Amino acid sequence: MQRSIKTLFVANRGEIAVRIIRAAQELGMRTVLGCSTADEKSLAAQMADRVLMVGPAPAAKSYLNISAVVAAAREAGADGVHPGYGFLSENAEFAKAVNDAGIVFVGPSPKAISLMGDKAQARACAIAAGVPTVPGSDGVVEDAAEALRAAVRVGFPVMLKAAAGGGGRGIRIANDPAELESQFGIATREAQSAFGYGGLYLERFVGKARHVEVQILADGERAIHLFERECSLQRRRQKLIEEAPAPSLNGEVREKMCAAAVALAEAVQYRGVGTVEYLYDENTAEFFFIEMNTRVQVEHPVTEMITGIDIVRESLRLATGEPLRYQQSDVVLRGAAIECRINAEDPLRNFMPGPGTVGALRLPAGPGLRVDTHLYEGYAVPPYYDSLLAKVVAWDTSRGEAIERMKRALTEFDVDGLKTTKALHLALLEDASIRKGNYHTGYLEENLTEIVKRIV
Repeated sequence: MQRSIKTLFVANRGEIAVRIIRAAQELGMRTVLGCSTADEKSLAAQMADRVLMVGPAPAAKSYLNISAVVAAAREAGADGVHPGYGFLSENAEFAKAVNDAGIVFVGPSPKAISLMGDKAQARACAIAAGVPTVPGSDGVVEDAAEALRAAVRVGFPVMLKAAAGGGGRGIRIANDPAELESQFGIATREAQSAFGYGGLYLERFVGKARHVEVQILADGERAIHLFERECSLQRRRQKLIEEAPAPSLNGEVREKMCAAAVALAEAVQYRGVGTVEYLYDENTAEFFFIEMNTRVQVEHPVTEMITGIDIVRESLRLATGEPLRYQQSDVVLRGAAIECRINAEDPLRNFMPGPGTVGALRLPAGPGLRVDTHLYEGYAVPPYYDSLLAKVVAWDTSRGEAIERMKRALTEFDVDGLKTTKALHLALLEDASIRKGNYHTGYLEENLTEIVKRIV
């Protein structure tokens, strides 16, 4: 059943709120921003047709307050709620509360969010759909003794992961039985603290793996993929640079990986946009399912650049019940794109956050460039939230040309009044291994000290 969205409530902040507002405006929707008191002068607040406060600055009392957000959406007379990424975007309880209020949740069903949000259940779904998974436990391991039995079966080293986890939290690696026993309690407490549930599952640890993810669109019956992204350049499991297509894949592996993502989405009758994430072992050419993110990804622009498909706009269309507008044959991979996340952090001082007031601002421009940001001159960046300031995205006909274009773009990016990671990105793009595409998920942390020394 199709339902129209005339008024869209945006339940997020920063650059993704700006991105959603723009997509909604292009579809003729009225936009209402739900924001904290710390964001009442944000760029998104200036762009929206109306602004409603959902609470004070702390996220727990505003952006994460389900009752407050739903109440504001009802006050706004909203037909739809877009959660963006982070905050409540993958919270099944929130999605249900929105639906119960008679409002369209722009995302998959609460059932799909719950199913894919529980990593053990998601793994079981992947296995049933024929998607390769990392050898591991059959579900949640109840105690250290059960974890040890599973570890002996799959072989050390192993990784303990929070069943309800995400964002790199609640993860511990054990190289032997003694380490497994000591890490089990720590991982359980971390999971309980971060997600309110201490359940863990266990997987074989794939060393020097690549992190590759496939973007999908689905209408509840049929799914298509928009090819893949490489996200292996990470610090503390947080992505710094993403690119598409993945330089680590050949055509045969790409085809299998993308087909597996589509199979999983169709198996769970997924509706909306989502991302299926994999570990890829270059040595064996094997890929393994990690998880499915049931939301728009931070790094979605690189996929938009290589396919020409507006992922956020499609998320709004799919939420109303529209069938997929594309066949798989319509999706053509063109050139290469790379994204650098510019954060308000000082890489020369152990990435210390540096919120402040934006002085003079200069954003890069020119062919093949895109900047997603919520910055403007005079804006006081609040200290309460994620440090992401901007995403600089460069496209060109080849990976090498895209890197050169990105280097030029970064030299044009200037923001007075804040310390940023711009110089680190320039150093990364000069690194010989990264330029060749020879890196893995541990590469940046293993070489970070030397790379930071090159910052000028």
